[in-house]
Amino acid sequence: MLILQPKVFGDNRGYFFESFSQREFDEKVAPILGHTINFVQDNESMSSYGVMRGLHFQRPPFTQSKLVRCVKGAVLDVAVDIRKGSPTFGQHVAVELTEENHTQFFVPRGFAHGFAVLTETAVFQYKCDEFYHPEADGGISILDTSLGIDWKIPTDKALLSEKDTKHALLKDFDTPFDINVSLY
Repeated sequence: MLILQPKVFGDNRGYFFESFSQREFDEKVAPILGHTINFVQDNESMSSYGVMRGLHFQRPPFTQSKLVRCVKGAVLDVAVDIRKGSPTFGQHVAVELTEENHTQFFVPRGFAHGFAVLTETAVFQYKCDEFYHPEADGGISILDTSLGIDWKIPTDKALLSEKDTKHALLKDFDTPFDINVSLY
């Protein structure tokens, strides 16, 4: 996983920054990955305070890497390693993405992804390197306490889709990924 901070140019009129440049992304990320990423789909969601989405992934052969950011409001964004045999299996990385910090989070293949909305509303955008395939949709429970994630909102305020309430706990999850999965 990579946390990216773009260069933001601000003055009394506001700010400007390149939210994505394939050339710059390749220069920063390709040396780490060993190859480039070709994003093929952009998605956007708008959610209100307490909405929790995730923890989602796509099963092979339609695995996805994602580059995510919050363009309005604030979210806590989380990626959980679900690669069988990984020394970091079940561990997570959490980062707060806000309209002010412009931080972007790269979530590789083999990780489940989710977020919680921390402000009245949030607009969330993500780039994917594989198209959405509903037949490959998967998830683990976003409320699995064994993951140790502090979502920064009270559980009784959480708003989840019906689908997200039915995902298995990590201990009951048969992961389709192993340590040898191509992360990127």
